[in-house]
Amino acid sequence: MSIYLDYLAEIESRKIQGLAPKPIDDGGLVFEIIAIIRDAGSEHRADALKFFIYNTLPGTTSAAAVKAGFLKQIILGDAVVPEITPAFALELLSHMKGGPSVEVLLDIALGDAPAIAALAGEVLKTQVFLYDADMHRLSEAFGAGNAIARDILESYAKAEFFTKLPEVEDEIEVVTFIAGEGDISTDLLSPGNQAHSRSDRELHGQCMISPEAQRAIVALKAQHPDKRVMLIAEKGTMGVGSSRMSGVNNVALWTGKQQSPYVPFVNYAPVVAGTNGISPIFATTVDVTGGIGINLKNWVKQTGPDGNPILNNDGNPVLEEKFSVETGTVLKIDVRNKKLRGEDGAELVDIASSFTPQKMEFMKAGSSYAIVFGKKLQTFAARTLGIEPVPVFAANKEITVEGQGLTAVEKIFNRNAVGVTPGKVLHAGSDVRVKVNIVGSQDTTGLMTAQELEAMAATVISPLVDGAYQSGCHTASVWDKKAQANIPKLMSFMNNFGLITARDPKGAYHPMTDVIHKVLNDITVDDWAIIIGGDSHTRMSKGVAFGADSGTVALALATGEATMPIPQSVKVTFKGKMQPHMDFRDVVHATQAQMLQQCGGENVFQGRIIEVHIGTLLADQAFTFTDWTAEMKAKASICISDDETLIGSLEIAKARIQIMIDKGMDNAAGTLANLIAKADTRIAEIRLGEKPALSPDDNAKYFAEIVVDLDVIDEPMIADPDVNNPDVSKRYTHDTIRPVSYYGGTKKVDLGFIGSCMVHKGDMKILAQMLKNIEAAEGKVEFKAPLVVAPPTYNIVDELKAEGDWEILQKYSGFEFDDENPKAASRTEYENILYLERPGCNLCMGNQEKAAKGDTVLATSTRLFQGRVVEDSANKKGESLLASTPVVVLSTILGRTPSADEYKAAVDGIDLTKFAPPKAA
Repeated sequence: MSIYLDYLAEIESRKIQGLAPKPIDDGGLVFEIIAIIRDAGSEHRADALKFFIYNTLPGTTSAAAVKAGFLKQIILGDAVVPEITPAFALELLSHMKGGPSVEVLLDIALGDAPAIAALAGEVLKTQVFLYDADMHRLSEAFGAGNAIARDILESYAKAEFFTKLPEVEDEIEVVTFIAGEGDISTDLLSPGNQAHSRSDRELHGQCMISPEAQRAIVALKAQHPDKRVMLIAEKGTMGVGSSRMSGVNNVALWTGKQQSPYVPFVNYAPVVAGTNGISPIFATTVDVTGGIGINLKNWVKQTGPDGNPILNNDGNPVLEEKFSVETGTVLKIDVRNKKLRGEDGAELVDIASSFTPQKMEFMKAGSSYAIVFGKKLQTFAARTLGIEPVPVFAANKEITVEGQGLTAVEKIFNRNAVGVTPGKVLHAGSDVRVKVNIVGSQDTTGLMTAQELEAMAATVISPLVDGAYQSGCHTASVWDKKAQANIPKLMSFMNNFGLITARDPKGAYHPMTDVIHKVLNDITVDDWAIIIGGDSHTRMSKGVAFGADSGTVALALATGEATMPIPQSVKVTFKGKMQPHMDFRDVVHATQAQMLQQCGGENVFQGRIIEVHIGTLLADQAFTFTDWTAEMKAKASICISDDETLIGSLEIAKARIQIMIDKGMDNAAGTLANLIAKADTRIAEIRLGEKPALSPDDNAKYFAEIVVDLDVIDEPMIADPDVNNPDVSKRYTHDTIRPVSYYGGTKKVDLGFIGSCMVHKGDMKILAQMLKNIEAAEGKVEFKAPLVVAPPTYNIVDELKAEGDWEILQKYSGFEFDDENPKAASRTEYENILYLERPGCNLCMGNQEKAAKGDTVLATSTRLFQGRVVEDSANKKGESLLASTPVVVLSTILGRTPSADEYKAAVDGIDLTKFAPPKAA
């Protein structure tokens, strides 16, 4: 009873927070609950029954295994519980998704009690989460002449698990709720500083938007019980910044449908919308939950007599409201005709893109991965029976344009495509199942990925995946009680599943907190690879990488596949010469600014692949560009490198993978050693001329082509959140790029941050050289603002120590990380000194460390969203401006932004990141 009594105590503590009992994943607790249920006289029996029936998590949790075992006893008559009949026990098994529950159903269906076997067979026909061992049992039973096995397989071959589901309604009535004006970051839906609670769905749901917004949503639901609440980004894009499955989970929790009456706080089918649609990676997350994402287009650009957009004094297009979506507005989603209509039925906007055949399947099935598993199950059944599968699912959309060449992403998708018409060449717009080569899970979404894997009954990584990594970078800053409770458990699960893990559950190697994107960039050893990672900045400089939600990551780990359309591409090339005082980060910012200028303010990068012809930059430096493409709202990016540059990047990757092996990080499968072998194979292909570095065809077709003029970039560029812009929709976007001279050398800087995935070893050496130069000129270095430095990886720290650069950083640091004694609490105050923080995300993540409220932060990171790096104070908005490393360093020395002349003088003679356009461009 000790575990049960502890659970009761936890329930009382949760009541104080207004929370229900936490869902149960512990098999030991379920054992005690069953013992209470068996005791007819127990005072706890009524509650124990409720916990067993309604509050035990499904899938492959230890709790699910114990629950399934007891239900099996009830069905076979080995245990009698008046409240749980054998029929009800079968119903409960049907809601447990797979793993132990499917094993029990197969035991009964293939057993020697015909009446009960047939009933279990009927339940199995509704299940889709079957794995190789389950399918093998069915195949063997069928081969032995088992009639029920045949019946189940025939049902699977017809995909009755899908065809017998209710159809999506022809019309869905919604009532609007404006979550915010302008782009809505997923931080609003699931704040980074609440990452520790993401796996506790009810608790995490309390952080969505605000308590006032939650009450307003509840009130709308009460006023409109027959309608669904549609969450809206007015005059902006919904879900920018990250995939954030927890954000979609929160929206579903407050506005969606309950997935099962026997699984608490797991909702699905949210409805979200934005004036400019849904951010690409967030749209994928919505699909995972069978939700609906709508591009409202309710604000349109005013045009003049010449047909061109009318611009205001700031050079931005003037917008005109086409129709209102004010909170409380009733709208009708005409699913049959794919139109959004007003309450009176008048058409407002075409929404065909929200209801493609594939998306309709996700909505009907309740999730995208139910469709993935269903298709595999149907294929298996038909093959076992020796028949053709019945056409049920929407055919892959296969688009071929005769005489048109392939972009880089089209080439990658064609190479990795699964289940397409043999020999058919596919172009953008085709829907494709693709093999995934590399998968990354990060630590603040990893707990949810583990839950998803348990829910879909997966127990081991797919053999199709070349390599997968579980990071510890998002919780690297502070080893507090939350991290101590969550991270070891996560690492153990992922290590057992087959991933390379940042922490060794056995403690044999030193815990690594390297930034996940840097590790994934190193273990990607093929420029033709597809990478899926649980973070929006999964943007590699080799291959094509897609940031994804925890569910898509789980699906990639379990199946080695992902499903998505081939995106359109925008080609980016360069001309001119980079000034010696400019850093490559300035080229990155200028790319975004020049793109907006060339395209009349329209972001042509949004939702597309940026194919950047960067050619001469090694992977680390090129990553600065690809990483930023998440803020450009691109779907992904691809670097087009020349042969020798790619070989150089692969040699660096090999060396770093070898360091991981030397530390003891490889697993029994030899994953890391195999990656080195793959890199050697790829290098040999290039050197022998068998397969040169990836490049598009000369006659490939692009949505747009942008040429960045390096000659006009003469001073550092800063991405400004523009927190006081009178147009709320223009705040906290990454589109406001300003030269440093805009600030007149007077803007006060309260804190500087050098770190995140946007920097590399060269940035750390720039910092060291600037300190040496100032010391030589002034005798010492004095900071007028704190400077927080978080190197991305331990390799960088080791190399800086070996090369003598770490010494100058130590000299001026007032704090240096100590892995033997990591910080146990977040820093709340900063002195005007240099802080050498543990490798990892640090301030960029915003879940542990924060700047002081109301600070003006100048950072090398990627995030400028409200409240991410710095929160507002009572009398001043916090703002996070983004710039290059030398600008950040100089600003903390001065306590303000430098003038252009001060900057040029400070970097004179320093080896900044150089870039020259490829000669062929």
